[in-house]
Amino acid sequence: MGHSKANKEESHARIVQTAAARFREAGVDGVGVAELMKDAGLTHGGFYRHFASRDELVAEAVERALSDGGRAVEAVAASKASRPVVAARLVDAYLSTAHRDALASSCAVTTLAGDVARGNERTRTAYTQEVNTYLDLLASLAAAEKSKEKRAKAIAALSSLVGAVSLSRAVNDEALSREILKAAADELKALLG
Repeated sequence: MGHSKANKEESHARIVQTAAARFREAGVDGVGVAELMKDAGLTHGGFYRHFASRDELVAEAVERALSDGGRAVEAVAASKASRPVVAARLVDAYLSTAHRDALASSCAVTTLAGDVARGNERTRTAYTQEVNTYLDLLASLAAAEKSKEKRAKAIAALSSLVGAVSLSRAVNDEALSREILKAAADELKALLG
């Protein structure tokens, strides 16, 4: 591969990674192209050498952010610990203050839900696939005998995880924020059993 082609691919990847982090922090509409390019260490004029449109960048960045979360889910799924231990670890990590506060690297299923709901088909498809990946993992961790019951628990658990993190970020009362995280964690551990 030629030097300039390798540089272009590296720059493209850097733009996408920067956008994935910044979109989680500020939302898709909260960051402009010029700012993203500057954050990636590139000039604004080079944007269209990498993307046909801003929508194309948004789609790639959302896919990247979701992929990052998918790798974290795969790591949990690969654990050799017992099902209840893995479930508790997952809940504790997701509903931690560290996850709540680290927007740039946090779960895109939570941070980008509103943006994706207004997004194009490509971003919604990527989001749907990631939600299904999480549901499969949570169903495998749920204490239930019937697959329909496991699936229902997984949907309730994912909804609670995403909702609790969203609420804990939105309130401006630290004690209430921690209370939301703890209450949701306690309930989810009981639900997943």
